[in-house]
Amino acid sequence: MQKLALKRRKVTLKDTWPYHLLILPGLLVVLIYTIIPFLGNVIAFQDFKPIMGFQRSEWVGLENFRYMFSLKDTAKIFRNSLFIASMKLLLSLIASIFFAIVLHEAMGQKVKKCVQTICFLPHFLSWVILATIFKNIFDDTGLVNTVLVKLGLASQSVNFLGSNRWFPALLIGTDVWKEFGYGSIIFIAALSGINPELYEAADIDGASRLAKIWHITLPGILVTIVLVATLNLSNILNAGFDQVYNMYSPVVYESGDIIDTYVYRMSFINAQYSMATAVGLLKSAVSFILITVSYFAADRVAGYRLF
Repeated sequence: MQKLALKRRKVTLKDTWPYHLLILPGLLVVLIYTIIPFLGNVIAFQDFKPIMGFQRSEWVGLENFRYMFSLKDTAKIFRNSLFIASMKLLLSLIASIFFAIVLHEAMGQKVKKCVQTICFLPHFLSWVILATIFKNIFDDTGLVNTVLVKLGLASQSVNFLGSNRWFPALLIGTDVWKEFGYGSIIFIAALSGINPELYEAADIDGASRLAKIWHITLPGILVTIVLVATLNLSNILNAGFDQVYNMYSPVVYESGDIIDTYVYRMSFINAQYSMATAVGLLKSAVSFILITVSYFAADRVAGYRLF
């Protein structure tokens, strides 16, 4: 009987081929758009010339990487990417938590749904559209400068889009505005899992609303906060190509140029394919290390594992 049961439990490809067929389109997409293009990283080790192709281009080894590290631009773009991305992640996390708590604590059900919908919508708008809107708002003759001058807060228009001082703050602020509503979804879900009896007990003890938030709400979602923050570590070099590309100009390269926009210019404008690939490959290597670190950190801190 045991042998018969084991024989019946045995699963063969004949039994599961429909499931394999189901994932085949996804595997083909990964193969065509991820695995095959990954082989193009060989360009980073060549003096690549399109007319000669991969096979006939001269092999230069690590020369492109040595040249990359000798440039001042390399340190600048990595510094800009790290600063902009880290500030976006940190402030978006804080804004998402604050927004979720406000919805949970201070609003009725109908108002909550309306506010949620309004704040979620910017996430689904393209930066091509939003960049045009923000350029008009923060232009020298735009709404923000008009209000500042009228209220006497500025003697003249502030060049937000052309100032290395203000441009990073503009990138960070507009991205936080766009993403905080969508990012709050996971915290809203976590807040709904807190036992309401804890709040009832706090009311009996005479706790204020701020005391309940500090001693019940925040500890109740602490694991979720740590998990999200840890997993976001892997995106620390992704400063947002779409946003920066649609909003920056050569005037603010010093403070607004990031890895992805630099690679784009080197590839499609300056035709330095080997150099651009070397920079992109270095970013990918650092990102892989950060993803690995964040995964093990999430397992250690929050008990989160995929496999």
